[in-house]
Amino acid sequence: MPLKHVLGLDHVVVTVRDLDAAAGRWQRLGFTVSPRGTHSPILGSGNYTIMFGEDYVELLGILAETEHNKPTRDFLKEREGLERAAFTTDDAAAGAAELKSRGLEALGPVHFGRPVELPGGGTGEAKFNVFRWPLDENPGDLRIFACQHLTRDTVWIPELQSHANGAQRIVRLEVLAADPKAAAEHLSRLIDEPATQQEDAWRVPSGGKRADFLFYDAAGFARRYPEALRAGAAQGGATAIVLATSDLERAGAALGPAAIRHGDAVSVPAEAANGVILSFVR
Repeated sequence: MPLKHVLGLDHVVVTVRDLDAAAGRWQRLGFTVSPRGTHSPILGSGNYTIMFGEDYVELLGILAETEHNKPTRDFLKEREGLERAAFTTDDAAAGAAELKSRGLEALGPVHFGRPVELPGGGTGEAKFNVFRWPLDENPGDLRIFACQHLTRDTVWIPELQSHANGAQRIVRLEVLAADPKAAAEHLSRLIDEPATQQEDAWRVPSGGKRADFLFYDAAGFARRYPEALRAGAAQGGATAIVLATSDLERAGAALGPAAIRHGDAVSVPAEAANGVILSFVR
């Protein structure tokens, strides 16, 4: 039976060592980046968000060491890049209980917030409840959690959803795995969505009309992305974000000299985006 309280991909977390420098880098790639946020002390982190219609990219950095952010600090010892994927939940407590009923020891829910600078002036607050799948349940080395938005109006701010590169939504998250079939089937079990093979990859939908997860082996990933785009990418784990753009030529112009056109996409190499291949399709 499908999970009732996990509703598709909400956002992806790109963990970086220098938060402000990363925000500037993504701005130069044509993204509108939110003002910097500082999370509740229990998290010890700060972020910038890049908002689309129903989902978003979060640039996240550590501001103070806490027990909660130790997994992120461990990740950063190895590399920057795509550390986690978040699913939307309509009820974090019920979602955590649902996992526990299936024998998975969910972590949380945890409540936290962050101040938000509002476009018209003044400050609001973004509030969330989250729960995590067990840390060792990480298909393709990708950790997953679920996020309940308690104040959507302070996160999906209209002025932040228009981007010079035309980005509109996340189409898929691409993961490099030694055994893509096993990694896809692992995620399939965790979120109760089917794993199916398609061409060079194994696909798992995140739910509803939200983004898909695609799992590749090294050979399939090399066929998908030329060597120049794989420069700076990790040898395993979540490696690429594919975004829908309203105009591919506009995206290429906004991405600047790092942009490479290949097949039906225009992309920038991982070394230009904190370890993440950014790929735009129509």
